[in-house]
Amino acid sequence: MTWVMTSKKQFYLHDDESLLDGLLRTGHEVNYQCREGYCGSCRVKRIASSHTIDYPFAPLAMIEEDEILPCCCRVRGVIYINHEPIIK
Repeated sequence: MTWVMTSKKQFYLHDDESLLDGLLRTGHEVNYQCREGYCGSCRVKRIASSHTIDYPFAPLAMIEEDEILPCCCRVRGVIYINHEPIIK
């Protein structure tokens, strides 16, 4: 089971639920467009995580080392994120 901690609340992801879908389900406001890692509009800052964050395919959007794309990343364990939009 994956636990997600934000400044707003903590919640767990359902089986096969993306981080983006979990954030939206729990009332977090997250910008998104493509849902496939192309645009980068959903990027959030990863504060800490108990496991490595990986992607089923390399996203095309440019992200910093401490950023993740909740639309397409795979998270496990516990992750702490800042869900506020990152303005680039």
